[in-house]
Amino acid sequence: MRFRETLLLFLLPLLTFAQTGKGQLSGTVRDAQGPLPMVQVWLENTMLGSTTDAHGNYTISAIPQGNYRVFFSLMGYEQRTELVSITPEALDLELSISLSEKQDLLQEVVVSGSLREVTKLDSPIPVEVYSKAFLCATPSPSVFESVQYINGVRPQVNCNICNTGDIHINGMEGPYTMVLIDGMPIVSGLSTVYGLMGIPQSMIERVEIVKGPASTLYGSEAVGGLINIITVSPENAPKWSLEGNASSWLEGSLDVGARLKLGERANSLIGVSGYWYQNPQDMNGDGFTDIALQKRISLFNKWSVEMKNGRLLSLGGRLFAENRWGGQMNWTPEYYGGDSIYGESINTRRWELVGAVPLASQENLLLQWSANGHYQRSAYGDMIFDADQLIAFGQLTWNTELNSRHLLLAGMAYRYTYYDDNTVATQIDQSDGAATINKPSAIHLPGIFVQEEWKMDEKSTLLSGIRVEQNSIHGMVYSPRLGFKFKNPIK
Repeated sequence: MRFRETLLLFLLPLLTFAQTGKGQLSGTVRDAQGPLPMVQVWLENTMLGSTTDAHGNYTISAIPQGNYRVFFSLMGYEQRTELVSITPEALDLELSISLSEKQDLLQEVVVSGSLREVTKLDSPIPVEVYSKAFLCATPSPSVFESVQYINGVRPQVNCNICNTGDIHINGMEGPYTMVLIDGMPIVSGLSTVYGLMGIPQSMIERVEIVKGPASTLYGSEAVGGLINIITVSPENAPKWSLEGNASSWLEGSLDVGARLKLGERANSLIGVSGYWYQNPQDMNGDGFTDIALQKRISLFNKWSVEMKNGRLLSLGGRLFAENRWGGQMNWTPEYYGGDSIYGESINTRRWELVGAVPLASQENLLLQWSANGHYQRSAYGDMIFDADQLIAFGQLTWNTELNSRHLLLAGMAYRYTYYDDNTVATQIDQSDGAATINKPSAIHLPGIFVQEEWKMDEKSTLLSGIRVEQNSIHGMVYSPRLGFKFKNPIK
């Protein structure tokens, strides 16, 4: 009896397998370079699946008889589907396939790393690209809040009452993060705190992020990195767009966009973005608002005009207005600037202009310009802070290919910054004891830069460059750059 029981236990798995008729699927997944590890393999409408090992091999066992669709998926590769049949005559199947890399990812064009259009794969500077789909998947009323989902990028709220903040990249302070719109330094100075809130997300095509120093091409504000917001081209924009979201705290935002075509050569994109939150809340019971109350509206307009010589003129502008306040729950506008009930009230008005035009039939000689004005009227308790800022920027860049291995980028830039406020920062005490006089700050910042990209071979690229600026207050500023890229896929 003991022998029979032992034999039965030994044969039971085989008998069960024969009765149920379950099969097995195995094989190898490769690409043009060799075996592919970490490929997800699964059967449709089942819980059966596997992952390829370091040699590209996979095995799926205990598959009931029937017909199945087998999916093969790996990030960066086109998904592939195959049909298989598990029958009594074919319980053990072998299926080996090849995956092809996604061409759209390989050919994705970025401009932030080297001031010229280049595929992401060939860019010597790592550039992270976040598409419109990413912004839609992380619904937020502003870009400032959307980027919190990006690794290494951290929006930091610096004031718990008025809820203003800046963006840190890899731990560097906010002033070292440059925010660009279509490659132009629009968001800086005063607007670093308030201007990030009103960029209509419906007008954004993608966001490019460079983590690490980019001062050679963009100046000293880009020591920590940069965020380049690329807006939608008018000719490629949808005819109408509408986006909105709301929260349980009764805050809501709405973005509306429309595309217009004027004649055969001109396309225009118009956008309106609004945000509203007027529901004071004090959930922690400290007597202060948890979120600053805000009313914000932003108008955006972008033009694309084809000139007679075939060159494309791009123009854009934005108007921005925002009122916000936070403080004690019983604060009202009549207490503005007083000390009996504490409140922080900030009224912001802002305008922006940006443009670009190629100066040659080939777009290797490009003129870009931008200007913005920022006007703030605010009170922090009984401390009044009024400030005005004007920034004008112009840049001429020249891209040329010296030969098949050497690419040269050179350019010159000029930036003018005017700043005035009601504090001692822009006041001068006279030595004779007379009243102080107001002297706004005016900074002239001309500069030149040059950068060479040397493709040493198919795998190695060396990038070198330098930027020299003459700050009218701080003197000469030097920003060198040296980078090396080695591309050798490990399979």
